[in-house]
Amino acid sequence: MVTRARGISFFVALSVLLGACGKEEPRSGGQEPVASVSPAPVPQTEPVREPQARQPDSTRGRERDGLATVHIAQLPRQAVATLRLIETGGPFPYEKDGVVFGNRERLLPRHPRGYYHEYTVPTPRARDRGARRIVCGGPKKQVGDCYYTDDHYATFKRIAD
Repeated sequence: MVTRARGISFFVALSVLLGACGKEEPRSGGQEPVASVSPAPVPQTEPVREPQARQPDSTRGRERDGLATVHIAQLPRQAVATLRLIETGGPFPYEKDGVVFGNRERLLPRHPRGYYHEYTVPTPRARDRGARRIVCGGPKKQVGDCYYTDDHYATFKRIAD
């Protein structure tokens, strides 16, 4: 009988505690509550990147889509070599060169899936493909609508002659 009374009192106490969960108590006397329902803010370890601008910009070096431009002469020599390989149709040093680029981040102008293809720009001393790419739109072997990224698709620059 004593065990049954203890069990009932345990469930009553538990239901009182659970029933009070989530209800805010009125604050009095400037005292702070002991526990908070919302989690504490987590400090950011990396700066938040703003999305790349797409609005037209009248400043020099910007195109109609708001992307910065880079002239071929300003590209790393490996990028110029990759452009020449794209024009000739290869052979490309990496198996994934020429695959469809999905533009999921929507940083490049919108086109149907399959319009953009990506190519690796070799990075000296890198053990993998590195972060540098050229993404070209339109038919393969065409370099009229190409973009360069050196930060693995975080930002793009339109390649200009």
